[in-house]
Amino acid sequence: MSTITYTATGRRKEAVAKVKLQPGAGALIVNEKSGELYFQYNSEYLNQLRAPLTTLGLATDYDIHVTASGGGVKGQADAVKLAVARAVCQMASEKRAVLKPEGYLTRDYRSKERKKYGLKKARRAPQFSKR
Repeated sequence: MSTITYTATGRRKEAVAKVKLQPGAGALIVNEKSGELYFQYNSEYLNQLRAPLTTLGLATDYDIHVTASGGGVKGQADAVKLAVARAVCQMASEKRAVLKPEGYLTRDYRSKERKKYGLKKARRAPQFSKR
């Protein structure tokens, strides 16, 4: 018997998260590790990436399997949140109406600005000397 899986991808800054949602007991596995261990037992990150499921009351109904790469822990947590929300929308399109106003389906497009020539960083100019 094959279980139905819902897959989606989320991105934030340089982080990319590929998520598989499967019916289960609410387990979180990130890169073959426990989610709590991977996200350093930070309750803010763990609550944030489960937020779309919690909003719909499905937090203990689905297992989340994540492959995350790039960026930092915060960016990866945001990427997982977006991917989970997108996967939930694949289950049933009427759930989109609940997730959209909460902001779970909005991609945070902000990323690091590139360094320009003649500058020390993206905008930081060398110190000006009058004489």
